[in-house]
Formats: sequence, structure tokens, C-alpha cells
Amino acid sequence: MRRTRRIHTTGQPIDPSKPRSGSVVTVLAFAGITVAVMQTLLVPVIKDLPVLLGTTPANATWVMTATLLAGAVSTPIMGRLGDLHGKRRMLLASLAVMVAGSLICASTDDLVVMITGRALQGFAMGAIPLGIGIMRDELPREKLGSAMGLMSSSIGVGGGLALPAAALVAQHADWHALFLGAAGLGLLAMALTYAFVPEPPLRAPGSFDAVGALGLSLGLVLLLLPVTKGSDWGWTSAPTLGLLAASVVTLVLWGLFELRTPAPLVDLRTTARREVLLTNLASIMVGVAFYAVSLVLPQLLQLPVSTGYGLGQSMVVAGLCVAPLGLTMMFVAPLYARISARRGPKATLMLGMLVIAIGYGAGLGLLSAAWQTVLIAVVLGAGIGLAYSSLPALIIGAVDPSETGAANGLNTLMRSIGTSVSSAVIGMVLADTSVAMGSVRVPSMEGFRISFLIATGAVLVGLVLAAFLPAQRPSARPVLLASSADGDARRADGGGDGDGGGNAQGAVSAPERRTAAPS
Repeated sequence: MRRTRRIHTTGQPIDPSKPRSGSVVTVLAFAGITVAVMQTLLVPVIKDLPVLLGTTPANATWVMTATLLAGAVSTPIMGRLGDLHGKRRMLLASLAVMVAGSLICASTDDLVVMITGRALQGFAMGAIPLGIGIMRDELPREKLGSAMGLMSSSIGVGGGLALPAAALVAQHADWHALFLGAAGLGLLAMALTYAFVPEPPLRAPGSFDAVGALGLSLGLVLLLLPVTKGSDWGWTSAPTLGLLAASVVTLVLWGLFELRTPAPLVDLRTTARREVLLTNLASIMVGVAFYAVSLVLPQLLQLPVSTGYGLGQSMVVAGLCVAPLGLTMMFVAPLYARISARRGPKATLMLGMLVIAIGYGAGLGLLSAAWQTVLIAVVLGAGIGLAYSSLPALIIGAVDPSETGAANGLNTLMRSIGTSVSSAVIGMVLADTSVAMGSVRVPSMEGFRISFLIATGAVLVGLVLAAFLPAQRPSARPVLLASSADGDARRADGGGDGDGGGNAQGAVSAPERRTAAPS
């Protein structure tokens, strides 16, 4: 006869054989920041890419687009693979792919080879949901909030810190050194992960849905390709409209298939729950708001003073002025944990979105000096950090522990869609409102302000969506642990079957649910 034991959510035994939770958090956050660096690594040299690669400006944009598309495709797939085969194992695989892509880029000036390497770099974005999943499985409850907040914010932290660092390297060394540095960071992250991050024992049942993965990948590429290239192709051109129509058809067929398969890549029934659906929709809006500032401030800072509104700063100084965006995101993770413990992640998400709206609203009249851009970056970083930190907690509180990786992968994908839409829309606005300066056209102050208004509108929509999220229902009751038949044991204890009892499960960390040895 198998006995079960109850462990209350107020604490758990300390296993001295395990790595310290502080080491796990630090290493996973470093891995997340390393992966996020890939998204903005080439921003300082983007205007020079046509010359560096011997191609046209339209073709050179594929170097950025490939990373975005690969990152969007990889996040739900790697999350599901982590749930099935081990999150630490898949995290190491993601970092290894990133290192391979970095080395490929460091050794070439050929456009096609560079695009291939950049796609491999982007594939590592799956490390973000994997890291969040490991934290849920391994950390005690009292440390989980701030840890997940830091991991979730690592997307912005890495992107913000990469700008000044990449600008400094690009100004004083061969641009290929950017990729060598990225490979070095990836190898260091792999070594630290191998040494300090344990492999969680929790596994999801079922097998990998290869057909679902292919269908989702195809649908996302068909969707994001015209979104990111629409301004080049024309928004009403046959390729743009044709690909958008094809993406709708593909994603609808994929959804029908996922509803019928016994082990889907994405459980659409879980995704359709109010708390999950609204969180994912709000994530898109936060993604739009995050990318707007990354597009506007560096350009404004580097435009010459002769325009009448440009701030005439160097590439490095512009990067340093934007860097507080990422630094503030990193420092608000502990603040998020305190607010969330008192008010819940819903309140923290709404507060973060309100701060973002205030930051963009203030930015409409504070764009005339470099110090003002630093102030805007700090305020927006605080708001985006609070909002990003809340998202994994809301998702985890609504799904079964075995779905953590896939669910957070989908949420990360929603943010990527938001940044893609932001890039496309704001890029179009800046192009349509540009003004002539000599023989070239440059973005106008009107375009910058319209971009800030768009971001403000997006975050206000997100605020309304967040208001309809259900209030947090904290659970302090014991959680039943068993070494097998986990779902049956939880049902026997009244904990639900992972569908109706998702919120209660999400209120405690996975170590408190871990199986007990039979006796």
C-alpha cells in the first residue's frame, strides 16, 4: 500500500544536496539575458548592414527578421519539449544552438549564411519559458515570485543592456566581434547551467506533437513575415495579403487538429480559459509598448541637432541613455514580488501598465534633451518590468504543472507577436511621416509622438483586458503528494484534475507537489 504525505505551503524541508536556490535563479536569469541579447545585438550596425553584407537594404532586413521568426517558432515548441523530456536538457540544447549560430555569423560576410546563423540565434528564445518552468519546479514558494519576475524581465534586460555594449564594440572593433562575444556568453551560460541548475523530475504525459509543431511554425511564419515586411512590400500588395490569408487558413486548420489530437502541442482548451486568454492578449499589448521605446529613443538621440529636434548623440551615448530601460526592469523584480504577495499578480500587471501609460504620456512633452530620454527609459522600464514579471505568475496560476513550459512558451510567443506588430506599425508611421534632410529622409518629431501615442493606446487596451482577469484566489491548504498517479492523488485530495484546480495548484511551487518515495 502506498502512503501519501502532506506538506503545507508554509515551508518545505531543505535538501542540502541541492544547489542553492539563489544560484539557480542567478544562472537562469543570466541565460535569459544572454538569449535576449540576440534580439538587439545588431541594432547599432543595422544601417550599415547593406554595405557590410554587399546587398540591398531590403535584403539586409532579413538578418533581423530571421531572428524574430525563429524566436517566435521556438518558444512554444521548446516549452513543450521541456515539459516532455526535461527543461534543463532543452535549455542546454537551446543555448548550444545559439552558440552554433553565433559562430556561423562570426565567420561570414555572405547574406544567406548570415541569415541562417541569425535564425539559429533566435531559436534560443525558447530558453525563457524553460527557465520559468525550472523555477516553478525547483524553488520554494517564497522565492518564486521575484525569481519568475526576473526571468520574465530578462527579455527586456538583455535587450536594453546589449545596446550600449554592442555600440561600443561596433565602434572600436570589427563587427564580427559582436558574434564572438555572443558565442562566449552562450558557452558561459551553458557551463553555469550544467553546474548549478538541476533537472526537475516532473514530466508531462504523452508524446511530442510533430504535426502540430509544423502547423504552428508554418502559420506563424505566414503571419509574421508580412507583418515584418509589409512596409517594404506594401500593405495592400499581393504577397502581403496572400500570406496573411494563408496564415489565417493555416492557423485555423492547426487549431482544429490540436483540438482532436490526444497530446497537443498547445492545449487550446486550457488556452481558452479566461485567465489564460486575457493574460496572453494583454501580453501582446505589453510587447507593443516595450518595442516602441526601443525604436524611437535611439533614433531621436542619434539624429543631428540640425534637424531642430535631434539630440546629436553618438551611438554609444544613445545606447547608454536607453540602457536604464533594461536595468530598471531588472531591479523591479523584488518590488514585484512584494506587491504581488499582497495584491496578486493581476494588480501588479495593472499597476505596471498604468506606469507605462504615464511614461509614454510624459514622453510626448519630454523629448528635447538626453536626460529626459533617460527619465522616460527609467519610468517605462519600471512599468514594463512590473507587467512582464506578472505574466508568468498569471499563466502558472491557471495551468497544470506539467504544462508550465508549453504555456509560458505560448505567452512568450504572444509578446513576440506584440513586438513584431509594434515594429511594423511604428516603422510604417516613421516612414510615412519622415522629412527630407538633404538627399535623405529622416524620421520626424511628429512620427515619434504618434509612435508614443500608439504605444499608449496599446497599453490602455491591455489595462482594460487585465481588469477582466479573475481575482487571485490564494490557497493555503495542504497539497497531496504521491509518487505515481499524480492526477488521481490530487483529485483524491480535492485538488482537482489540473483543469478545474489550476488556480490552487498555481498558488504553490512545484517542490511542494513533488512526489514522495513509496514506503
